[in-house]
Amino acid sequence: MSRMSRRKLIGTGLAAAAGACGLGVAERVADRYGLIPPDPGGVYGAGETLTYAAQRLLMSRHSLAREFNRSDISKVLPVNGEVPENESYQRLMAGGFADWRLRVDGLIARPVSFSLAELKRLPSRTQVTHQACEEGWSFIAEWTGVPLSYVLNLAGVHPKAKYVAFFPFDVNWDSLDMDDAWHPQTLLAYAMNGEELPAPHGAPIRLRVARQLGYKSVKYLSRITVTDTLRNIGSGLGSISPDIGYSWYAGI
Repeated sequence: MSRMSRRKLIGTGLAAAAGACGLGVAERVADRYGLIPPDPGGVYGAGETLTYAAQRLLMSRHSLAREFNRSDISKVLPVNGEVPENESYQRLMAGGFADWRLRVDGLIARPVSFSLAELKRLPSRTQVTHQACEEGWSFIAEWTGVPLSYVLNLAGVHPKAKYVAFFPFDVNWDSLDMDDAWHPQTLLAYAMNGEELPAPHGAPIRLRVARQLGYKSVKYLSRITVTDTLRNIGSGLGSISPDIGYSWYAGI
């Protein structure tokens, strides 16, 4: 049986289990195939598991978000949240981020650290995509940056890795599974609409995840950690975490 046929069969089984026996049974089926998201016991429960597992099984791992023309770029570019007020970020911003470094660690063969100039010398991708906020507003913008997959390949990801966690200068850390981390449209973006990324939109570097809602595109990045579990990884940060707040999976 082909990989895709098997995936469809499992997905059909999940849907059937949910319809005939309830979401709890579907969650147990998903667990058998490693399709449980980090927040199955949170406020979204088994329904979150069914949504995440069905999406991962029935859609292509590299299905692309729609890309637009530059003529479609929005005139108004709303901002959600404030620029970090902590001393470290303010000092780096005052210096034009010349001393900023992005550290990549965790389940990798080669821990690495990049300056902004070094990231800009890596292969880049430019895309015009739609950013939708969970609050109901959205905009279209052009983003330029390094594909996250390129950085992960440089670091050498361990086969046991399941998630990539992103830590900013504020408290709003978040994470992706490996499907979205390797996705060709997932960027470490340093430019917006042909100019340096503005501070309110996440300077010097923000994550840009075209296939998920805006809160997954973490701003003000300082560190990336590759891991096999999200348990306690954000302990003490006071942020949205996988077991409270927004749903962990925010696919659109």
